[in-house]
Amino acid sequence: MKQPTTQEALIYLMVMVSASDREMGDPELSRIGFVVGNLPVFEGFQVSRTLDVARECQEWLQRENGFQEILDAIVEAVPERLRETAYLLAVDVAVVDLHVEPEELRMLQIAREKLGLERDAVSAIQRAAKARFRRL
Repeated sequence: MKQPTTQEALIYLMVMVSASDREMGDPELSRIGFVVGNLPVFEGFQVSRTLDVARECQEWLQRENGFQEILDAIVEAVPERLRETAYLLAVDVAVVDLHVEPEELRMLQIAREKLGLERDAVSAIQRAAKARFRRL
């Protein structure tokens, strides 16, 4: 597989979190679409490519060692200054349906370790996500 762009790598990470529990639900897919269509980090990215990039990720995951290869590609493609952003996007996808499965938690743990994030940054991101998705 080709080395993904930074934006493709961000989508790959969101897809990996969403697919980690073997089910990519509508809330998660909608969140990925919203994020790609609205956040500045995706400026210049053709939103119409989102589904194709998600499919590429899913195909890559089916390969032998695909999981590890994608993680390595994400770390290579996402500059250090955007790693907290990458984790934030992954957390948003995990919590958007207001229920985080153990597999999603494990994927988030793997992501933060691979991205080399500091504990304080992780805590702040998780706390902000909880606040963003609270209901009355």
